[in-house]
Amino acid sequence: MMQLELQNISKMVGKELHIADVTLTFESGSLNILLGPTLSGKTSLMRLMAGLDKPSSGKLLIDGRDVTGIPVQKRNVAMVYQQFINYPNLSVYENIASPLKIAGTAKKEVKTRVHEIAELLKLSDMLGRMPMELSGGQQQRTALARALVKGANLVLLDEPLANLDYKLREELREELPRIFSATGAIFVYATTEPSEALLLGGNTAALHEGRVYQFGPTLEIFHRPENLLTAQTFSDPPLNLLPVTKLNNRMLFKHVEIPLIGELPRLADADYTIAFRPHHLYLEPTSAQAIGVKARVIVTEITGSDSYIHVDIAGLRWVVLAHSIHSFEIEETIEVFLDPDRFYVFDDNDDLVVAPAHLSPA
Repeated sequence: MMQLELQNISKMVGKELHIADVTLTFESGSLNILLGPTLSGKTSLMRLMAGLDKPSSGKLLIDGRDVTGIPVQKRNVAMVYQQFINYPNLSVYENIASPLKIAGTAKKEVKTRVHEIAELLKLSDMLGRMPMELSGGQQQRTALARALVKGANLVLLDEPLANLDYKLREELREELPRIFSATGAIFVYATTEPSEALLLGGNTAALHEGRVYQFGPTLEIFHRPENLLTAQTFSDPPLNLLPVTKLNNRMLFKHVEIPLIGELPRLADADYTIAFRPHHLYLEPTSAQAIGVKARVIVTEITGSDSYIHVDIAGLRWVVLAHSIHSFEIEETIEVFLDPDRFYVFDDNDDLVVAPAHLSPA
């Protein structure tokens, strides 16, 4: 069993703050996702965990022991990058076995461990092949097997599926939870995609500009973001936002009035931001309390089974995610509908003050 603890970790590069006061704890056998846009600090944080870089301040503890200054060569850690690399002149077997041979592992044990990890990653029938004879997904599984065969206590995966095509990404996304559950290691998985985090499960840390804004079970973070930045990090397509002012028992944005239902009447008079996900903006009213708003169509993206309708409402850009195919002309005026039961409401500090009514109490 192992515990990795980051205590108030910060990292300066020149005069730029890349990681800002991050505190996290990861347990053995856990999958932990670093979710955030490009340049949010995911790779920087992983390099600090691996011992490739030293923090400017703070500590890294393994089972309570300070390992802050210990380099990667002296840690039991494995890392798989977005640009996966295999030795082109070695067979799949030899690629997977390479870290064990470097470590001086006995030949019999090398064979046993390589075959065990190959079975786990569905590579048993490919051990005699060369990397160039494999598909992209098989090559990535080989790189992952080489990392896992070491028996590392900490496995870091930096956007490992980003360079694969859609079909291969989906296949590996489905397989990874099974692979993770079969080991006792701590896995840390970096991604820019909320859908990937939701599929993998585990725990998620929402990152933005080097700060962790929330950490906890992935579904809990998705359903109950504590702040607006976490909600935006966990929304793709982007979260729809509506700035409103509550005054004298009315809540308004220009010509749009929001009915004061549910938890909204208890809010003090102030400015707020209402947020709702694209699949909670509708082309038809969903209830008697639905709010209809005139919108100007900017563009419609049709994916086959869904339509993404980008609209303008008095200068606000929103996205409607509608099932099935919908065709609208650019500049066409349509009516879209909001459901107050689906609103997240954030105060002027961007902290959550009202969660959607359909969620059970925390």
